[in-house]
Amino acid sequence: MKEGEDVLLDILIVDDEFESRIAVKDYLSTSRIGYYTIHEAVNMEEGELLLKKNKPSVILMEVSLPDGNSMELGQKALEWSPDTHIIMMTYLKDFDLVHQSINHGFAGYLLKPFSKTEVHKLTDRIYIRSLSRKSRELFLEENIKTEQPDLANPIQMGLQFIQERYKEPITLNEVAQSVYLSTSHFSRSFKEEMNVNFVEYLTTYRIDQSKSLLKMTSLPIEVIANQVGFTTAAYFSTAFKKKEGCTPSEYRSLFNLE
Repeated sequence: MKEGEDVLLDILIVDDEFESRIAVKDYLSTSRIGYYTIHEAVNMEEGELLLKKNKPSVILMEVSLPDGNSMELGQKALEWSPDTHIIMMTYLKDFDLVHQSINHGFAGYLLKPFSKTEVHKLTDRIYIRSLSRKSRELFLEENIKTEQPDLANPIQMGLQFIQERYKEPITLNEVAQSVYLSTSHFSRSFKEEMNVNFVEYLTTYRIDQSKSLLKMTSLPIEVIANQVGFTTAAYFSTAFKKKEGCTPSEYRSLFNLE
């Protein structure tokens, strides 16, 4: 446990690789997270037991465990507690895995061997969200008293929510809750109305916002990625190239800023 701000987080690390668990604990010790406790598991079975027992705020999980794929465990965690922050870890450079992680509502993705900076970026976001959650809840409670949501247009409400908070690590579940719909119902309705799913829309919106920064500023690619809500510069570059057919740097070079 480390002294800091008065925020208590229960953290669960599920990874059969000893070195990775040590690295995570070492990097957490120098993060902005205040008070925290750490629990460790080496497989799905142990992870689920600790998940039920401790109800952790943050879970860092290796994708491939000896007894299964931890995506399933991550989904269970969110079903039991939608506010859980789940970070997937893997050696696999697989865009589909990143896509699945975000689609499931996970908070982030770390490609092994990860650096202290990458861990800190993710935990900083979680720390800030943990600090502000209570104030947001109070703010929403106060606003519900004075402002009734437009329940007849939940998808438009959802789009407004996304466009206002795209810089944050928002999830499908979070947007669905903001419009008072179940995650599954909102997901189906969103796809029917927008002809793309939630992750595709959010990714495209973030990329569109990044274009003006690439054209009009000389900010580093890593900074722009963070500014528009991507967890890492690598994921931003991969997503950008998939949509635009060129990397962010190549796109910027068209405007002679590099």
